[in-house]
Amino acid sequence: MNNNIRKMLTMVFIAAVSVFLTCSATGYGLDGDIDVKEIIQKAAPSVVRVEAVNGMRKVATGVVIGKDGYIVTTALVSPIGTNIFVKNSSGEKFDAELVGMDPVTHIALVKAEGGKWESIEWGEKEEVDTGSWIGVISISPEDSTAVTSGIVSSISRDKIRLNVCLMPGSSGSPVVNEKGRMVGLIRGVYSGQTTWDVLGDNDPRSHIVGGSLSLSIVGTPVSGLAVAIPIDVVRKVATEIKEKGKVQRGWLGVSIIENRDEEIEVYDVDTDSPAEKAGIRKGDIIVEFDGEKVTSSSMLAYDIRMHRPGDKLKIVIKRDDKTKNIKVELGEYSEKNIMAEFKEKYPLLFSPDKFRLEKITKPEGWYFSLVEKGRNHIGVYLEEINRDLSEYFGVNRGTGLLVTKIVKDGPAEKAGLKVGDVIIKADGRRIEKTKELEGIIQRKEEEEKVSLEVLRNTKVVHIEVIVEREEKDFPFLSDLRKRASWKRLFEEN
Repeated sequence: MNNNIRKMLTMVFIAAVSVFLTCSATGYGLDGDIDVKEIIQKAAPSVVRVEAVNGMRKVATGVVIGKDGYIVTTALVSPIGTNIFVKNSSGEKFDAELVGMDPVTHIALVKAEGGKWESIEWGEKEEVDTGSWIGVISISPEDSTAVTSGIVSSISRDKIRLNVCLMPGSSGSPVVNEKGRMVGLIRGVYSGQTTWDVLGDNDPRSHIVGGSLSLSIVGTPVSGLAVAIPIDVVRKVATEIKEKGKVQRGWLGVSIIENRDEEIEVYDVDTDSPAEKAGIRKGDIIVEFDGEKVTSSSMLAYDIRMHRPGDKLKIVIKRDDKTKNIKVELGEYSEKNIMAEFKEKYPLLFSPDKFRLEKITKPEGWYFSLVEKGRNHIGVYLEEINRDLSEYFGVNRGTGLLVTKIVKDGPAEKAGLKVGDVIIKADGRRIEKTKELEGIIQRKEEEEKVSLEVLRNTKVVHIEVIVEREEKDFPFLSDLRKRASWKRLFEEN
């Protein structure tokens, strides 16, 4: 066994032990005052397994919210060439169709054909608080009801953090309170500031264990925390998808950064946007949005998108040390932009034909490698730098991407990019995250150029890099001689 495989297997083992110890130590047992059997009898008939197949098989949990077969789940389905099936706890299988999906909250609504469906009872957001007992009900790999329990760790407007263990396929499971009422929908596991969907899909970040897909190595919830979508958000999104087939999102038209004083500063204003029409300028500090104090750029972006186009709001800004009230009417954030972001994050959901499986034979055994075909690249390794390093490299506002390594004879080297350069803009757009640059590059045609603005020795340099196409490997750690279920899994789909 080579060193890389040994290291990765060690990571898996440590993560698994950590999860076991965390679950044991935090007392995921049942409160003596809570009748768990009664809760299961009440809520479990509304819990189903949702399978989506479009070249690859993705599995999640779903919740019946209407006796006419409407089921809310996480957005594991692609609107392109996907076959959807629903299984209840009795193992009965039904065809279903996608009604719509919301890439912002990762909620999808499907409708099952035929069958008798029992709708779950909705709760209210006021029925759950920090420290409250909660249960998570899903479907086990054996098609029986699976239950875990824990407590609420923290609550914010857009998420509920839960101290509870999850299994693969738990995304889309209902979070229920002691009355058996649904108070949230499982989004995924939580690790630091990252949320990973707990989907049984063929994501390159996942690996096969005993024929079913486990959590990714990177995303293993060693903290024992999970993230759920609050019930008021679930209800709002599901209702709008049911009525309109999509969720309309508000659009302000500003690029924002957190400056050195940790204020939310407007870095750029889109032409003909609601922000420009309302008089918002580059350099303004956004203090309040719709009566709420703005504390982070991510929270402001979330609040804007949770409003509807046409909503008229008041924004408080600070300009030249003076506060000013501005009235703005939000526009609509285009579905094209929303879907582009979603595709960048989950390419396997939309383009399974871009991937192929290759069997690799090595002295230590056989394993599969998932190869992504035709992926764009410019031949650089990047690191997101913090504010202190940004200041050191001469970035006046916000942060950037530090070039740490350049592929020999690659596009970046040929264009003159150097290790130590800090990328701050791509095609005129401010860049602070690797996924932002990745998105721009992936939307390019082969041989098309991406225009970069970089800082080199505190001076701005403009460089144009030609985009090239490559194949990217995602090796799976699985010995085929010991795991015949691999073959069965892919033959079934």
